[in-house]
Amino acid sequence: MTLEALLAGLHILAILSLVVFLSSQAALCRTEWMNAAVVRRLSRLDMIYGMTAVAVLLTGFARTWWGMKGLGWYWGQPLLHLKFGLFVVIGLISIKPTLTYRRWLKALDGGGGLPSDAEVRATRRLVMIQAHLLMLIPIAAVMLARGVLTN
Repeated sequence: MTLEALLAGLHILAILSLVVFLSSQAALCRTEWMNAAVVRRLSRLDMIYGMTAVAVLLTGFARTWWGMKGLGWYWGQPLLHLKFGLFVVIGLISIKPTLTYRRWLKALDGGGGLPSDAEVRATRRLVMIQAHLLMLIPIAAVMLARGVLTN
């Protein structure tokens, strides 16, 4: 029981950390606030966001592996597949902003200046799509925990 609580707590901590760093990107990636410091901060936030995504993934796998219900039960549940699928889609969407932030930082360091307003808006749109998709995962998690669609 203690291991189950510890795994759940670590998973929730990782999820909350991921939300913080994705929300920070959404808050900062705005045309009206773009300056050199913001470009550097976005790049740093995105790196931490990536690390928190790995933590969410690892703690989630740990819960399925060492949790009370066991690997077979978890991976037989359609809602777990939905959660994982949404997480993968969010991860795939996050690739473009990550590459964009790196390019902006490289351009800034090379004397190329700040990104265009159109580029900032397009990147922010992808960050917001991630944030909105992320909101669906806890709904699936609660439904899974309550036995909806369980096998």
